[in-house]
Amino acid sequence: MAITAGMVKELREMTGAGMMDCKKALTETNGDMDAAVEYLRKNGQAKAEKKAGRIAAEGIVKTVVKDDKVAAIVEVNSETDFVAKNADFQSFVEAVVNQAADTDAADIDAFMAEAWAEDTTKTVKDALVEKVAVIGENLNIRRFEKVVTDGCVVSYIHGGGRIGVLVEADADVVNDEIRACLKNVAMQVAAMYPKYVSRAEVSQEYMDHEKEILLAQAKKENPEKPENIIEKMIIGRLNKELKEVCLLDQVYVQDSDLTVAKYVEKIAKENNANVSVKRFIRFETGEGLEKKNEDFAAEVAAQMGQ
Repeated sequence: MAITAGMVKELREMTGAGMMDCKKALTETNGDMDAAVEYLRKNGQAKAEKKAGRIAAEGIVKTVVKDDKVAAIVEVNSETDFVAKNADFQSFVEAVVNQAADTDAADIDAFMAEAWAEDTTKTVKDALVEKVAVIGENLNIRRFEKVVTDGCVVSYIHGGGRIGVLVEADADVVNDEIRACLKNVAMQVAAMYPKYVSRAEVSQEYMDHEKEILLAQAKKENPEKPENIIEKMIIGRLNKELKEVCLLDQVYVQDSDLTVAKYVEKIAKENNANVSVKRFIRFETGEGLEKKNEDFAAEVAAQMGQ
């Protein structure tokens, strides 16, 4: 299979590996993108699941929380950062997130088809189309999530709307200290990008997959070591990885003597409360979307002789 510049570009954005490493991986795997990612990871040339942090598109994420019990988060994309900072666009996104907080829609298609709260003669999609005409740039209501809880939900927005987080917790006491604690947890989610709340959420499939990757890495780095030593190395590395991907196991960024779990426990105890983080939702603008980059594509093509 012919390996194109576009394929190399896509793999590099997914993994952060060098261009020639990406070309070699695609050649070795006959152009199979998933297999190429695995190839790069096993050879230590890529880190797992970095695609979201490397691919960008414009727009903003907004959140809204009502009475600690109901919250929504939305991502609305634009073509340029200039429009993302436009007051008219931001006002529209504010209306979209308020609509999301009141919606009963189960998915984005149902959401787009429902009546627009600010003018019920239109649908949400109609309102979007009108806004496109006014702003003169393609816009997209990409996704939303709504949280309804008996406990407490808080939100955090980072970078002027680049990243948005909701954190839901079971809590029998909700006061300013508990809200501040959960907001700090939301800031942790924004900064450290965990995948799970706790190890209890980690599937056996994920564990087996990561063990396979770590085994390949360890054997490559230590070809002379016996199997039992390699096995111990894998267990250590897997535990280290779980501490990075599980929110409650992460080192708390504002106090490195505590994990996130210990921090929440400390604040709960100070307030005679029972608090447990139930889930989080993290949206980063443009994750999984590709922004046009003709200069980079040309650079790849030139290096590949295309």
